[in-house]
Amino acid sequence: MEVEVDHMYVATAIVGKSRVSFKTESKRIAEFVAKRFRVSAISGQDPQADLNVRIRGGYGEPFDDGPVQISVSEHLINFKRCDYHMISSRDYSSAEIHVYDEFALKHALINLYSSWLIHGERGLLIHSSCVVQDGKAWMFAGQSGAGKSTVAELSRPRPILSDEATFLYIEENGRITVFDSPFRSEMENPCELEEAELSGIHYIIQSPEVERVSITPLDGFALMLDKVFYWRHDPEETRNMIALCKKVVQQVPSYQLYFQKNDTFWERIS
Repeated sequence: MEVEVDHMYVATAIVGKSRVSFKTESKRIAEFVAKRFRVSAISGQDPQADLNVRIRGGYGEPFDDGPVQISVSEHLINFKRCDYHMISSRDYSSAEIHVYDEFALKHALINLYSSWLIHGERGLLIHSSCVVQDGKAWMFAGQSGAGKSTVAELSRPRPILSDEATFLYIEENGRITVFDSPFRSEMENPCELEEAELSGIHYIIQSPEVERVSITPLDGFALMLDKVFYWRHDPEETRNMIALCKKVVQQVPSYQLYFQKNDTFWERIS
């Protein structure tokens, strides 16, 4: 992503229950934010923002499947990958991100927002899709290539809250709310529905047969742990992530869903 200095773009977006302030001089980055996020205001710096993010282009090279390297100092955390470098405050409320392209920017923002959620014990970002049926949100997680995006696509015209990174918010009363996720893969535009209560978590397996099998919270917990967008760098943050996963699986039933590449799996869910 080349640097395109036009004028300073400052915007506030609503992500779930948080306010995120974006600041950039790149026209392409500004267009990415405007398309993916629910921008509520374009103005000066937002004093009520929960996260303040400054973004610059012109960094690094295309992603090469390499890991994120993390270094921690007294006041800052550095996350570096070949295609982005993010310098964040220790509470993740402010960050400066240097990126190569839109793909790098999306993953840097996933990293930042997931860290902010876990640090404050607010919720989780799960590698999954999430679809709403009759006002209820149903999450679909699985190994890479299992069909998360396929399930979302097959579920149209139902509202799709996420096709890659599902945003779970844990309410004080224990209710788990899924908010429309701006961190999308194929389906770039925001969902027409902003939120729904999570009613079930499905771990999907492609199969000749269509079957839905209940699993225990313990089994659901084990399956969820490696689906969380989380870059381990601090024992306390890791404990927070584990505790949040436990809360989710204790509150919401989990299933294994064997499905074909068609929409007949909805008959088992309904």
